[in-house]
Amino acid sequence: MTKNSQREQIEFGDFQTPLELAKRVCQKLDELGVTPETIIEPTCGVGAFVEASANQFAKAKKIIGIEINEKYLDELDKKKKDFHLKNRIVFTQGDFFSFDWDMLVNNSKGSILVVGNFPWVTNSQQGTIGGINLPTKNNFQNHNGFDAMTGKSNFDISEWMLIQTANWLKNRKGYLAMLVKTSVARKFLSHLHSEKIGVLRSAIYGIDAKYYFDVSVDACLLFCEFDTQSHNYDYDVYESLDSTQSERVGHRNGVTVRDLVTFERLSDYFGNSKTKWRSGVKHDCSDVMEFQKAGESYINGLGEVVKIESTYLYPLLKGSDVANGRIEKTNRYVLVTQKTVGESTSSIKDIAPKTWNYLQSHAKYLNERKSRIYKTNPPFSIFGVGSYTFAPYKIAICGLYKKLAFQLVRQIEGKPVVFDDTVYFLSFNTKQEANNIFSILSSPLARDFYSALIFWDEKRPIKTSILNSLNLQQFESSQVLRLF
Repeated sequence: MTKNSQREQIEFGDFQTPLELAKRVCQKLDELGVTPETIIEPTCGVGAFVEASANQFAKAKKIIGIEINEKYLDELDKKKKDFHLKNRIVFTQGDFFSFDWDMLVNNSKGSILVVGNFPWVTNSQQGTIGGINLPTKNNFQNHNGFDAMTGKSNFDISEWMLIQTANWLKNRKGYLAMLVKTSVARKFLSHLHSEKIGVLRSAIYGIDAKYYFDVSVDACLLFCEFDTQSHNYDYDVYESLDSTQSERVGHRNGVTVRDLVTFERLSDYFGNSKTKWRSGVKHDCSDVMEFQKAGESYINGLGEVVKIESTYLYPLLKGSDVANGRIEKTNRYVLVTQKTVGESTSSIKDIAPKTWNYLQSHAKYLNERKSRIYKTNPPFSIFGVGSYTFAPYKIAICGLYKKLAFQLVRQIEGKPVVFDDTVYFLSFNTKQEANNIFSILSSPLARDFYSALIFWDEKRPIKTSILNSLNLQQFESSQVLRLF
């Protein structure tokens, strides 16, 4: 594949759906009782879904394919004569992000099926290649300023496109059937719930993305049936298009629940605890801020031998250390320049002059940190720091690993342990309190509770929102713990 074709594949999410898969999807829709009068494929590419729909839905009066790429449209015009009942089929050039969808949908009579395969690409991937195939920028996920600046504003373009599709269909009878990442499907179904858009039924069917598209992504067929009155936001998740057994997923207490049966059994334990899970330190400059010890000196990420005071250095455990139980010792250290977010760093100059000189000499690296959160704060600032950072006892877990592996972490070399920002932790001032909470978190009941909320296919399956949803105080009676 040439560099231009690779760029095009990224920019347009150009993973063409094999006709074999398009036919199987349309068969599944027929099995589900989908009876559209109008079928729209908004990014039709080489027309696999148009062809499959034409063959599967003989009663559909019109099948419309929209495509931005002229090359594909030329190929489709040549193939059109081979499509079944070709007079029903219309191809139009159009950019999803500027096309007048309202006019098209409003002029379509009867029930509508929107079917296809939206791009599997994020806005940050587009930015990396300078791609312009993007919606107008806005904070459609309603992240607060800090979350938006620290990366949570990154989104899959298909999520935005699905939301637009829901807006077309929310006031009428219609169907949506789209191949997307499974994580995107869940976010979209959560959007329908939060916006109270009328949904009669919905489901997720797993597909083998490696087999069909040669990509290692958890992907699915997302199916929704819209109407004007129903508000059924629980949905079924099937392993494949052929599966008959499913898990019931739904929305409770403001969160998406993977296992409704288990969650409802343990719902009394849902709530806010006095003790809050925090994330590790964020500095975005590991080459300067992190070290390995070598004798009495330290080696930074640039390979430089550094001699600085130990005053602001703390033992560092990475997410992989926590996940794999390497918590008793470490040769990694991190420079913690503040006790609280926003605190002045000028006192370092008098307390630890070698450290101050080191920071000053490496200021160019720290000043190049891209996130805007550093621009309006004191020089050499970090985030994810507070009194909890310096507590002697912690319970930690890595958010990236697909297992509930809690670790009870004590001080190393007489200093509190600091974690990177892939780790979440609780902090304690006494050993007894830490041991008590660790026993609770290690109980089968707590693990069942968390497992009911965690979607293990996500890039970061364990989140603070999930960890903080367990009311630890509900477990503090010995009567509960004796059950396990």
